Amino acid sequence: MRPRGRPKKYRLVKLDPRISQFSPRGKPGRPDEIDLNMDQFEALRLADFMGLTQKEAAKSMHISQQTFSRILKRAHKNIADAIVHGKVIRIQGGQYVISSRQDSAQEITPKAK
Repeated sequence: MRPRGRPKKYRLVKLDPRISQFSPRGKPGRPDEIDLNMDQFEALRLADFMGLTQKEAAKSMHISQQTFSRILKRAHKNIADAIVHGKVIRIQGGQYVISSRQDSAQEITPKAK
């Protein structure tokens, strides 16, 4: 069965994180995990770390400002949930391509879930 609806565009990610998992200290047992997609990581990096406006960050990722806003909101919710409930944050997955070039990512092969 084929997926319904419009296929997702690949998001352009400029930085592959060196650390792909954060774990809380002091919580006994095995804490729950939460996944932070690569596009959510990139949105956090561009907006919160680098201080770009949503319009500038969306242009950098080759997506609309509305899509960027939704991704950033989901990322903030995931991070807050992980901090409040002491969950492991795992950075992985999503529909993205990694590019160090500023203009385009046409020669890059996409990475999917």
